[in-house]
Amino acid sequence: MIDFEPWDRLLHQYVDQQGHVDYITWKTEQPQAIENWLSSQTNLDFTSSCSTSEQLALWINLYNAFTISAILERYPLESICPRILGIPNLLAFLWFFQRRIHYIFDKRYSLAQIENSILREKLQEPRIHFAIVCASVGCPLLRAGAYFPEQVTQQLDEDARRFINNPEKVRYDSDSKTLYCSKIFKWYRQDFLKVTSSIPEYICSYLETDLPINASTSISYLYYDWSLNQRIS
Repeated sequence: MIDFEPWDRLLHQYVDQQGHVDYITWKTEQPQAIENWLSSQTNLDFTSSCSTSEQLALWINLYNAFTISAILERYPLESICPRILGIPNLLAFLWFFQRRIHYIFDKRYSLAQIENSILREKLQEPRIHFAIVCASVGCPLLRAGAYFPEQVTQQLDEDARRFINNPEKVRYDSDSKTLYCSKIFKWYRQDFLKVTSSIPEYICSYLETDLPINASTSISYLYYDWSLNQRIS
């Protein structure tokens, strides 16, 4: 299994408790650190006999490391969804996720492949949507530390609670009786419905305050901000 300690140290060093990444300092001080860590692990064998917890920790860490490494390579940039003359460059945006350029276990993976084929289809864990990051403000906040097999279940629960109790991601308007939530709940609706009967009920299970929410509660989806999630030191 991969040694996650070097990745853990990098996250502690360059990510604050609000999940913001100090790309400027990271690129200045250790621009090749992620690449060097991954390169040192490439000859390891991956076996599907690993436990679910081991696989979750592995692929969440790799997804986030590949993403941050790709951002550091291109930094400075304002968004992972670039614009040309004010128009979103969707080709470049899709290419960011679809290119099989991330090398590990003697194979090349794309971010989309890790997310969809492994984390969603194989491991069937909806909480990964609160853990994997695309480096945008609209994403879940990046954890300031790595995921570890013996802790990953608790870590994913913490991530779900942090996301759902963040009013920028989920909030309830009592006047209109409307639940406003991140488009993550729209895009991956079927993943959440595998473990509960409705999106409001899934959200309610992680809320730290009592709200009058049930399966019939009206939902409206919030604007998704593709701006780069960064901390200016």
